[in-house]
Amino acid sequence: MLSKNTVKYIQSLQQKKLRDSSHCFIAEGPKLVTELLKGGLFTCREIYALPQWIQLLPADMAEFYSSRIFELEDFELEKISGLSTPNQVLAIFMQKEMDPSPDFKNKISLVLDDIQDPGNFGTLVRIADWFGIENIICSLHTTELYNPKVVQSSMASLGRVNIIYCNLEGFLAAQKIKKYAAVLDGKPLHNFTALKEAFIIIGNEAKGMKKELIALCEEKITISRVGQAESLNAAVAAGIILHQLVNK
Repeated sequence: MLSKNTVKYIQSLQQKKLRDSSHCFIAEGPKLVTELLKGGLFTCREIYALPQWIQLLPADMAEFYSSRIFELEDFELEKISGLSTPNQVLAIFMQKEMDPSPDFKNKISLVLDDIQDPGNFGTLVRIADWFGIENIICSLHTTELYNPKVVQSSMASLGRVNIIYCNLEGFLAAQKIKKYAAVLDGKPLHNFTALKEAFIIIGNEAKGMKKELIALCEEKITISRVGQAESLNAAVAAGIILHQLVNK
């Protein structure tokens, strides 16, 4: 039986303030939790699971995490879950130290200007991982990487991409690597060949990219429109751009 203090603590991790102070985050669901455990990029503190999930856990993992696994009943998982429909397992992981000063040379890096939607941000992390993008540089107002919805949508990619938050204007102004702004009035994407080194900047879902950041970019790129849609989802746009520009 879960104690009231344990329930209160796990529920508190839905809040950014408590995630920051404890340096922990929540992951939920069989696929996500199992992938994070297998990846080994985040230290797992505790696992709260229904019997059916525990029974399917590989023997070596079950043995390794045995002291950290707590078997629950359905009603107990419902108390601590942040999902509308709790899904078998909830785990608490320690946050990972990100590299604040990586080497950007001979790499394509993704830059996000005030991406607000957690699901969108998590998808961007997965897309970056898919295309081998090692670093994502975020504005200070981009959503937090350990938001439960970001964790849910990014899956295990969260541990494989280095994510940095900073003042983008100052950061980009100091970079000598060529910068590409994804905007609506740029050069058509199909006119570009694959790149070996670049910063690709994706703007806010509703407002687009700040003018100050566009002014710091050497190139403006646009995905040519055929139909009548006003714009593309930020993650969809990033996926199309990276497919074209990542050096294969």
